[in-house]
Amino acid sequence: MKAALFYERLEDGVVRCLLCPHGCRLRPGAQGLCRVRRNESGVLRATTYGRLAADGMDPIEKKPLYHFYPGSWIYSLAAYGCNLGCRFCQNWRLSQGDGPAVEVTPDAAVEAVERGRRKGVPCVGLAYTYSEPTVWYEFVYDTARLAKARGYVNVLVTNGFIAERPLRQLLPEVDAMNVDLKGFDEQFYRRYCRGERDPVLRTIRLAHAAGCHLELTCLLIPGLNDSEAELGKLFDWVADLDAEIPVHLSRYYPSYRLTVPPTPVATLRRAAELARRRLKYVYLGNVSEPGGSDTRCPRCGVTVIARMGHAVTGCRLRDRRCPACGQEIRLVGQVLCEQPTRGEEVDGQA
Repeated sequence: MKAALFYERLEDGVVRCLLCPHGCRLRPGAQGLCRVRRNESGVLRATTYGRLAADGMDPIEKKPLYHFYPGSWIYSLAAYGCNLGCRFCQNWRLSQGDGPAVEVTPDAAVEAVERGRRKGVPCVGLAYTYSEPTVWYEFVYDTARLAKARGYVNVLVTNGFIAERPLRQLLPEVDAMNVDLKGFDEQFYRRYCRGERDPVLRTIRLAHAAGCHLELTCLLIPGLNDSEAELGKLFDWVADLDAEIPVHLSRYYPSYRLTVPPTPVATLRRAAELARRRLKYVYLGNVSEPGGSDTRCPRCGVTVIARMGHAVTGCRLRDRRCPACGQEIRLVGQVLCEQPTRGEEVDGQA
């Protein structure tokens, strides 16, 4: 266990964790709501530092990131723990569970990227994902700094529920984020996620202001966060910040402690239609919907990047522009695809 960052000592050996908005006050021997930060004799310890619970080499579209090195791969890793308690968590065995872990150092994590590249995998860096990476803060921060120094990118797939000071310290090391925006109603966050909405909105604003590539995922749950009124407020808020932020509308399936039936596909289609009135890039996730994961030109509607599952199957971009109307498509990095569309060039600019 490593001494944690961001806490203060109080009286009688009590400490207050300052990593996330919960601000847990912990007596000796107690652990935070995240279950991975513990008061050991008046010192806050990061109990999962270097404890790898899951990892894998993933398509970057799986994060999901569709406008950041499309078609590339990324080494993904996770520890146990989360500072929210979403009743519908899709990865609850990691976020809310515990179990075997493999000891790993930051250097070994970065070496996994280099090993993949030596085998010919177009791996661009590391993604801290699957569970909540911000409660693994110390390891993520150390690893991200090392990866950045070696020329690799760092991606956070996060719930965005982090205090401002640690976020500001971490952001210079982060190249891209996918933030899971659970909904746009404060009561929904409190009742179903055991958290708050506004700190997540602050994270999104700060990441955007810092120049970090940003995409959002919204899991739509029937009757809980999918009303037209709530979605309209959410899409308006994102559009007012930046209408080019890609938004992924994801289908819910019963999981963990929620048994509401799966999201009807018609609900996803309706939400996408509503989102596209204000947002330029809208995708459908967790569902097999023709064209739902394709990137279309926001001006003329031509498909410029085609996908099947998590694979990029075609690219028609010319220097990041639509071949039909010349509209620039916001992307970071080179597009890698299985088969470029005949007669068109693949965007090869970094």
